[in-house]
Amino acid sequence: MLGFGVDSIGPKKTALISQAIVAGALWYAYFRGVHITYGELLFVAFSLGFAGASFAVALPQAGQWYPPNLQGIVLGIAGAGNIGVVLDFLFAPKIAEIWGWPAVFMVGAALSTFIWIVYLIMAKDAPIKKQKRTVSDYLNLLRDKDTWWFSLFYAVSFGGFVGFASYMRVYLMDVYSDDMARIGMSWIGENNLKVVAGYFGALTIFAGAVLRPVGGAVADRMGGVKSLYIFFGSVLTLALINAFVNLPFWFAILDLFLIMSFLGMANGAVFQLVPQRFRKEMGIMTGIVGCAGGLGGTAIIKTLGASKAMTNGYSAGFIAFSAIVLIAIVGISMVKTRWRTTWGVNAGGKI
Repeated sequence: MLGFGVDSIGPKKTALISQAIVAGALWYAYFRGVHITYGELLFVAFSLGFAGASFAVALPQAGQWYPPNLQGIVLGIAGAGNIGVVLDFLFAPKIAEIWGWPAVFMVGAALSTFIWIVYLIMAKDAPIKKQKRTVSDYLNLLRDKDTWWFSLFYAVSFGGFVGFASYMRVYLMDVYSDDMARIGMSWIGENNLKVVAGYFGALTIFAGAVLRPVGGAVADRMGGVKSLYIFFGSVLTLALINAFVNLPFWFAILDLFLIMSFLGMANGAVFQLVPQRFRKEMGIMTGIVGCAGGLGGTAIIKTLGASKAMTNGYSAGFIAFSAIVLIAIVGISMVKTRWRTTWGVNAGGKI
C-alpha cells in the first residue's frame, strides 16, 4: 500500500499520512488506557503496521538521491532505523514496570508526533520526474521472477532478523532463565526477568540494526551476490551450531549476536541489488519485498513456537530456519550468472 503511494503521490506525502495514522493510534491507546478492549487493541495493532511498513517510503526516498554505486550504504543507513526495536527492548518493559503499559503508548505517541513534525519541516523528495503507473504495471512486477527471488532473500534476511528479534525475550527466558536471574541480580541489580531478558535481547538485536549499513557498504564494494553468499553462509553455520550444541549462556549470546549481525548485513546487501534491478519501480518493489520480509518474520516466530510445543526445545526450529537459508544460498547460485549477464551489465553498481 505504501509503495503504491510512493509511486503515485510521492514519498513525503505518503510518509506524512502513514505517520499520522501511527501517532493517532498510539494516542488513542494511551487515552483509552486500561479500559481499551481487545477489538480496539487489534485496531491499534493494525495501525502500527504502517510504522512497520515505513521503510517502503524511506528506502525509495533515500535511494532516489544517490547513484547506483552508493545504493548499498545509503539504503543500509535508511534501513538502520529498525534500531527502534532495540529501544523497545530496552525501555518498554522498564517503563511499563514503573508507570504501567499506558505510559509506553504515551511515550511512543509523543515521539511519533515529534518525528512527524521534524519530517514535515526537513524532508524533501528527490527532484526526479514521476511516471504515472497503473495497477497493471504492478501486476507485471509480480510476474517477474526476480521479484520472487528478492522476496525470498529478504524473507530470510529481514524475516530472520525481525522473527528472532520478536521471539528473543521468550527464547532467553525459557532456556536461560536461571543464568539471567543470577546475572541480573549480581551485575545489573535487577530482579525482573523480563527486563534482564530485554537487555540481552537488545544487545543481540542492536548488532543487526547497526550493521545493516555495513552490509550495504560491503555489497557496494564486492557486489551483492558475493556478499549474500558470505552473510547467508555465516548465518547457516551459526544457526546449525545453536541447533546441535547445548551452548552455555554467554556462548549462546555470542552465537545469537553473530546471527543477528550477519542477518542485518544481509538486509543491506539485498537492498544494494534491488534498486539496481528495479530503480524505476522502487516504491512498489520495496513494499513487495518488505512484505515478504514481514511474512518471513511471522514464519520464524511460528516455527520456533511450534518447535517448543512439539519437542519442548528449539533445535527443530533452528534446523528449519537453516534449511530455508540453504535454499536461499542455492537460489543465489541459480540466478547469479543471469543477473550479471543481463540487467547487471548496465546496473551501474557491482552485482
